[in-house]
Amino acid sequence: MQSDTIHHHDLVIIGGGLTGLRAALEGVRAGLDVAIVSKVHPLRSHSVAAQGGINAALGNAPGGEDDTWEKHAFDTVKGSDYLADQDAVEILCQEAPGAVIELEHMGTVFSRLPDGRIAQRPFGGAGFPRTCYCADRTGHNLLHTLYEQAVGVKPPGRLSFFEEFFVTNLVVADGRCTGCIGLDISDGTLHGFAARAVLIACGGYGRIYARSTNALICTGDGAALALRAGVPLMDMEFVQFHPTTLQGTNILISEAARGEGGFLLNNRRDRFMKQYAEQAMELAPRDIVARAIQREIDAGRGFENEYVHLDLRPLGAEKIGERLPGVRQLALDFAGIDPANAPIPVQPGQHYSMGGVACDSNGATALTGLYAAGEAACVSVHGANRLGGNSLLETIVFGRRAGQAIAQAVREIPVTENGAVEAAQARELDGIQQRLRRARGERVGAIRDDLRMMMHEMFGIFREESQMKEGLNILENLKHRCQGAGILNRGSHFNQALIGALELENMLLVAEAVARSALDRKESRGSHARTDFPKRDDAQYLAHTLAWLRNGAFEILYQPVTPGRFPVQEREY
Repeated sequence: MQSDTIHHHDLVIIGGGLTGLRAALEGVRAGLDVAIVSKVHPLRSHSVAAQGGINAALGNAPGGEDDTWEKHAFDTVKGSDYLADQDAVEILCQEAPGAVIELEHMGTVFSRLPDGRIAQRPFGGAGFPRTCYCADRTGHNLLHTLYEQAVGVKPPGRLSFFEEFFVTNLVVADGRCTGCIGLDISDGTLHGFAARAVLIACGGYGRIYARSTNALICTGDGAALALRAGVPLMDMEFVQFHPTTLQGTNILISEAARGEGGFLLNNRRDRFMKQYAEQAMELAPRDIVARAIQREIDAGRGFENEYVHLDLRPLGAEKIGERLPGVRQLALDFAGIDPANAPIPVQPGQHYSMGGVACDSNGATALTGLYAAGEAACVSVHGANRLGGNSLLETIVFGRRAGQAIAQAVREIPVTENGAVEAAQARELDGIQQRLRRARGERVGAIRDDLRMMMHEMFGIFREESQMKEGLNILENLKHRCQGAGILNRGSHFNQALIGALELENMLLVAEAVARSALDRKESRGSHARTDFPKRDDAQYLAHTLAWLRNGAFEILYQPVTPGRFPVQEREY
């Protein structure tokens, strides 16, 4: 294993999904030398899995003519259980229509209304059909569009891709981030990346849970990098569980299925959502629907005590084929069910991370030179619960804003010298070699599986103090086991055993941030549902949780929510 290569760039972006690509475009257009460092090819980023759509108050669809960005903002704030920062929400919703039109002009193939305008459909928690979509493969279309734009981008700047590189650590010198260290998975060499600014855009941490819609690559790497660099994570206790994942595999069954008219049934063939959200029914916010499904299962009204049914048969085969072809194919391939003829077995599964690296609306963090955007970040526009259709929007709006802000900031930042990067490179090389010398020891996969099951059972949809404390004790034991884990493969080329060990270390760190934040918040709000504190407590907890890693231990602090035009009130659906 070698560590003799240092690359120099104005901006290094960790992550090649929608957020990273959108930021890169802005950087190159402003004349920056930009590098995207990603542990997979950009077209394999988890952004490709987003199905349902992207929100914007265009007012195209029947019933949505009176939609406005202000109404979009209200739905977002209300859906967040009033924990979103309203200044950031206004930015998100004001810039949404322009962002979608820009994507259309770039070449995104949106579904259309008969008059040629972009089609829109209703999603949960929204008062209007404002979700623009590309059938049920919206993320796939957006990602391919932005990647095409990126590979064809013209000077004044320059864009380089470093695919299948795993970033092991950030470089911090003189109180600012000056780059990062990346392991080339293909040959095992360690590369230094010296930069005037670094953007964390590598997604969420869903794979710390046993049931997750997330890709296997979503191991919280960006959050762990930020913690080790002294940057806090915000609102980590707010983990979104999607109501409808395919039973057994937990593959996402898009909210678009309910937006098009599908409904949920328990084992009594009862459309049970009328008991939980009489007006919104299946289109209540995701936290409400997920808890309703879990309550039905816990009460013995699920099928095999595992799942409920999502019934799309009333839509008819033609509409399913036109609007939900991906859902139909997933059901056929992974459950052997054609939703035109039979209901789909679904259960809640971890889906999205509302929490992330604390940053402002331009992506700037507490560490000079370090930025964050997308699911890896917490601006916060989602608060305690994200509305469907707002995640793709966040990647585009805040990816672009981060790229623009960085382009302005780097003009004042001096060129990074090699010294700090070389020193960090040497430390990382020594650490990796030490890991590879541990051939004997427990397998990484066993520890990872135990972590995922513990998080599922003790920090899942419903939470309670004694269970969470037990979970933290288990987590301490898992950390101890990880220190002695062995890596049988000592090779350099595509050493996935080593990558798995590095990912596990990140997962354990992020899981502890989630666990300690959840234990400290003694209320129920949005996706954070505590059975021992079932009420929302605005007097004590209308505030963001900040999880700092100081001298190897977590410290939990709070930061006030930024208020705005929408006063705090109870959520009713």
